[in-house]
Amino acid sequence: MAAMEHLTSAATVDGSASVGAAPVRVLIVDDDALVRQGLAMLLGAFDEIEVVGAISDGTEVAAAVTKYRPQVVLMDIRMPRMDGLTATAQLRSRRDPPEVIVLTTFDTDDHVQRAMRAGACGFLLKHEPPGDIARAVCRAAAGEPIFTPSVLRQVMGLAAAVDENPRRDQARRALRQLSPSERHVAQLIADGRTNHEIGVELRMSTATVKAYITRIFTKLELSNRVQVAVMVLDSR
Repeated sequence: MAAMEHLTSAATVDGSASVGAAPVRVLIVDDDALVRQGLAMLLGAFDEIEVVGAISDGTEVAAAVTKYRPQVVLMDIRMPRMDGLTATAQLRSRRDPPEVIVLTTFDTDDHVQRAMRAGACGFLLKHEPPGDIARAVCRAAAGEPIFTPSVLRQVMGLAAAVDENPRRDQARRALRQLSPSERHVAQLIADGRTNHEIGVELRMSTATVKAYITRIFTKLELSNRVQVAVMVLDSR
C-alpha cells in the first residue's frame, strides 16, 4: 500500500475576506502523483479548504477517512487496484460518510450514471478551473449536488432513455411510498432545486424542507439528493 501523503492547506472561494469559519476538510484520491500534488496546491490556496490527505488507490480510502475524517473526498475513477466508483459505493455505505465528488477526465454516460448510483454528490472534470472545483467542494460540504453543465445535460438526458431503463418499474414502486408532498419535493430535487428554492415554491421554511428530505431519504433508503434525483429520473 502506498504511503498516505499528509498535506495541509489561502484567497477565498468567492474572493471575499475570510471570516474565520472552519475550513472544509478534503481528502484527494488519485493514482497520479502529479494530479494529487497539483490539486492539493490549487485547493490549498483557498482559505475555506484544508487538504488533509492524499492517497493513490481506492483500497486506501477506508483507512484514510478514518484517519483524516474529511468532509469531502475528491475521487478519481480509474485506479489500478480499486476504482473510484467501487470505493465510493463502499464509502457511502459507512455510517455518517463524507460527501464524494468524482473527479475525472472522462464524462461518458456510463461513468456519470455509475457515479450517481454509487452515492457521489457530484461529478467534475479535472480540467475545471480551480475556483470551480473549490466552490464545488464547499457546496458538497453543505449538502448540495454538484455537476458541470455538460454532466448536467447527461443527467437530464437519462429521462429520455426511460423506455430502455429496466429500473423504471422499481423506481416507481419505491416512489409510491412517499406522500404526495414528499413526491413533490423529490421531483424538485430532481430538477436541481436548492432547499431555499424548494421552500419558496412550496411555501415552506428551509427547516421544513430539510425535514421532508430526511423522511424521503429514510423511506427510499437513500443517502443523498443525487440518488433521489436518479430515482425520480428512472421513474419517468
